[in-house]
Parts: sequence; structure tokens; C-alpha cells
Amino acid sequence: MRVTLLSLSFALFGLCAADAAFAQPNYLGNWTRNPYLPAAPPQLPGTFSNPYGGDAGSPKLYDNEGNFHGNLNSNPYDPNGVSNPYGRYGSPYSPDSVNNPYGQFGSQYSPQSPNNPYGTGMPVYGR
Repeated sequence: MRVTLLSLSFALFGLCAADAAFAQPNYLGNWTRNPYLPAAPPQLPGTFSNPYGGDAGSPKLYDNEGNFHGNLNSNPYDPNGVSNPYGRYGSPYSPDSVNNPYGQFGSQYSPQSPNNPYGTGMPVYGR
């Protein structure tokens, strides 16, 4: 019984550690137009300009409260991409889009908007 409990605890610890490794994306920096702050570098060459990007390989954009605001790629068909003009995160009319010039996340006057040349921008996470 002791061997079984010990091996079970190691197995559970291994699963938790492996699960935690996959759940923690890497912080890549902030997406910003502010020339005085370091910008988020693409995770891999061509990642932001990847026309075939999707959920799996694209860096993710979040606001300061941790809410998701789209995949950073140039795929106009990615349903969660910032380049999809009809999607929630790419439409110029969506309140969650960085492409909405009158919205909280796309306005050039909003402090966390990537379009504000004096703002902090939005955090970018990738794997």
C-alpha cells in the first residue's frame, strides 16, 4: 500500500508539473506605438505577419486585466485574429477590437491601446 501511494503521489505531481508548464505562456512584451517603451518582439520570425496563423501558433493579446483581445497574425480568416475585419477582435466596430478607433482598446487616446503613441500598450503572450 505504501509503494502504491508513493508512486501515485509522484504520478500526480508529474501531471501537475507538466500541466503547469503548458498552461504558462511566455510574456513577450507590450504591443505599443510608444517609441519610448520596448515593443513586443515577434515570437518567431514572421509570426505577426503570418497569413496562415491561428490559435495554436500566434502570440495572444491581452488587456491589463487579463482579458483576451485576439491573436496577433495577419490571417484575415482567423476567427480570433486582429486582422479579421469581420471578427470580434479585428472589426473596426467591435468594442473588443484594437482596430476600433473609437473603442477603449483601439483609440489613440486610451492609455492601454497599442495605437496610443504615449500609452503603455497591451501585453503579448506566446509559447
